[in-house]
Amino acid sequence: VSEFVKLPNRARMQAIRSLPMSFSERRNIRLFMVIFLTVLNLLCQHFVRHTLQRLVIWQDTLKEIGGRFGTSVLSYFQFLKWLLMFNIFSLLINFCFITIPQIVRSPNITHPISFRGLELLTGAGYFNQTVLFYGGYNGEVIKTQPSYNMQLAYLFTIAAYLVLCGVSLIYSMARSFQRNFVLVAGPAYGGAWRLLCSWDFSVINEKAIQHNKDNLSIQLKEASTLLVPVVVSLINLVIPLIYALVNKMEHYTNPRTNVYVIILRNVLLKMSILGILCYYWLSDVPTNFSCWESFVGQSVYRLVVVDFIFCLLGSFFTEFLPNIIGTKCFRSLGVPEFDVATNVLNLIYAQTLAWIGIYFSPLLPVIQVVKLFIIFYLKKVSLSMNCQPPKRTGRAAQMQTVYIALLFFPSFVGALSMVAYTVWSLKPSEQCGPFQNLGKPFQVVLDWMKGVQNIPGSEWAWWTFEHVLRNELFFYLITLIVLVAFLAVENFLIALSRKSYIVIIIVIVLSPSPRLMFLCKKLEETSLPEENEAAAPKNN
Repeated sequence: VSEFVKLPNRARMQAIRSLPMSFSERRNIRLFMVIFLTVLNLLCQHFVRHTLQRLVIWQDTLKEIGGRFGTSVLSYFQFLKWLLMFNIFSLLINFCFITIPQIVRSPNITHPISFRGLELLTGAGYFNQTVLFYGGYNGEVIKTQPSYNMQLAYLFTIAAYLVLCGVSLIYSMARSFQRNFVLVAGPAYGGAWRLLCSWDFSVINEKAIQHNKDNLSIQLKEASTLLVPVVVSLINLVIPLIYALVNKMEHYTNPRTNVYVIILRNVLLKMSILGILCYYWLSDVPTNFSCWESFVGQSVYRLVVVDFIFCLLGSFFTEFLPNIIGTKCFRSLGVPEFDVATNVLNLIYAQTLAWIGIYFSPLLPVIQVVKLFIIFYLKKVSLSMNCQPPKRTGRAAQMQTVYIALLFFPSFVGALSMVAYTVWSLKPSEQCGPFQNLGKPFQVVLDWMKGVQNIPGSEWAWWTFEHVLRNELFFYLITLIVLVAFLAVENFLIALSRKSYIVIIIVIVLSPSPRLMFLCKKLEETSLPEENEAAAPKNN
């Protein structure tokens, strides 16, 4: 058998025919080989499928959540897992193509600063010139075979990631549409108080006192940078609670209308805040800071970190505390519901920050990955201990499509527009970053294409770049083509789904299942005695 297994199918059949045995014995051997290979193939497929299922992150946990709390709550955790995959992919390509070459070549650190701990919140100080932010990279060409241009690597890596994100979002929206719509002042002042209480009164040396003063002054300046992120996160925490109170006073006949109203209000709130911040970063910051890209990266970093802290506080004040009040003090209030819409919009807001900051802080996905991991387990524990499934929900599958659509527009489109405007229109810093001494970051692509022009036989590439890619009309046409293609694919998927529905109905009608036949037979058997008993008195 071991010799036959190693042979191809045709060679195996010929080897069996050439055996010095009777026809019935060769037939039995052939039958045994077919059964043996079939069972072996099934075992291998089962092992591979089982192994892959074990490698899929959180699969058993998601099944448990879906079984206990329903598909509406499950959609939140699936969405979180999907965003985690985005950020892991971004982390891998940024780290491999941007960070590792920079670290191997030479870290771009001119004035090393000691680590004090507060940088974990502010992103300033020690982190200022590390590879965490834009200023930690330079635009040198690494002398290897072939040479490695850090400017092109920085620009093309981020551009490739954003393009892949856009394609993935469009594809996911189309697939989800087919399946689901057709088929179915406190912290800042607390930090300052802690800093003021940290003075060492045993220090009497004049130089040591001056050193402590300078150190304390730097820490106070860094703590003051947390004011804007704290205010923004406080608004994002308090205003949705007011929206929730207003929503309880409103009465909508359709549960989906209720969810859509909540989503619309929160989206307008969060996108308005991000719009104001982006306008400030792109209009005032470039003229007032020497290394303004790193400043923007640090600002986004602080927003991400403080948003995570307020996410923890939000779970305490909106889930844990209401559960204690509703079960211990005022039982009429009951257990709070898990607000799927608000929690999903918080994820979209955090992912928008990650996309905005990808150009200014290439390693920002590290923070986002850690943040999403912790949020997943935090929400899972809070859901199990403090919450109940929402009573009024739309169709969970259709809401998943809405979430993906919101992630694409205005979240991804807005972040892409900001990064594109920075690359095409703004002058980079002259003292830091990979694009020093350039009029615009996109100038590096022009210089590279001029070098390509000198290569024999590549005139067509330069002509295409100069007359097509640099023409604004080309991007308008691309946008129009993408929209038309999306609508065409959407209509095709709708028609395909309707055909599949018709086929399923025809199969069900024409081929009744054994269970249905069994039930019909049992129903006939139970109805016949009753009919006989009813007819017996009439005969008498």
